[in-house]
Amino acid sequence: MRALVQPQFGDPSEVLSVTEVPDPQPGPGQVLVRVLLSPIHNHDLWTVRGSYGFKPEMPARAGTEAVGVVEALGEGVEGLAVGQRVASGGTFGAWAELIVAPAAALVPVPDGMSDEAASQLVSMPFSAIALLDFLEVSEGDWIVQNAANGAVGRLVAQLAKARGVHVLGLVRRSAGVAELREEGIDRIVATDDDGWRDQAKAIVGDAPVVAGVDSVGGSAAGDVVSLLAEDGVLVVFGAMASPTLEISSGDVIFKQAVIKGFWGSKVFGAMSGEKRAALMGELVSGIASGALTLPVEKVYSLDEIAEAARANGEPGRRGKVLLRP
Repeated sequence: MRALVQPQFGDPSEVLSVTEVPDPQPGPGQVLVRVLLSPIHNHDLWTVRGSYGFKPEMPARAGTEAVGVVEALGEGVEGLAVGQRVASGGTFGAWAELIVAPAAALVPVPDGMSDEAASQLVSMPFSAIALLDFLEVSEGDWIVQNAANGAVGRLVAQLAKARGVHVLGLVRRSAGVAELREEGIDRIVATDDDGWRDQAKAIVGDAPVVAGVDSVGGSAAGDVVSLLAEDGVLVVFGAMASPTLEISSGDVIFKQAVIKGFWGSKVFGAMSGEKRAALMGELVSGIASGALTLPVEKVYSLDEIAEAARANGEPGRRGKVLLRP
């Protein structure tokens, strides 16, 4: 089969190439899946660069999420059938024609859900809803997040709205405000405007901002902390611009701010099966009702990985970049 393989860590547009590799075979409790679509996530590209918490041995495959069709069942697998569509959010090597995944990790895809939406069902949406759950906020609370126009930022806003949680969103470009408004997401402020702090205050009023999410790093993390109320919590979700946080010590000391990290692999692993099922059910219902949207920017072939990787980093991208084997 054809798969994307890297011989060494480096720029994804340079080190990844299509390689012929042996077809995988499912073992006991495993399922062979023919991939239909697979998204490019930031953490996939960080892994290729060698800057993520997970560092595979070289040469290595790439990609972690996909939607596909069951090709074969390993010994002992029940509840799934050949020909059934399934989604997988944690199968390393997903940028390939075939993958093998544990049956327990696969999510059956409802008939009414498109391949484009199903290909994104697990990683980003589940990260977003788990992140919102991790914040431990209640109906009526205010939170602030940067990268509000990113995939997770959009989903957090939509999920929070459904739960009655208020979200102040920060974007780095004024154009991002209008883009999100077109999608029905308001209460957005662009930090490239000199008066953005006054705008944020006008939106929130006197209500305390109890939690914040930083996905950017650098001074953007400090911007989020500056908006938190006393005893506010900053959750660090990503580092799109910088691996270093620039936060005022005064904000941390005098607000008694708490700073925590969120890594899906750790959070998901500690989550009970009942909680995972409940959150996944909430996601599927939201997508089916249209309350949650999973837009696609463009679909590329595996051979176009260099162009696809570059497109993933383009400013103003409104949806996921997908790969089709």
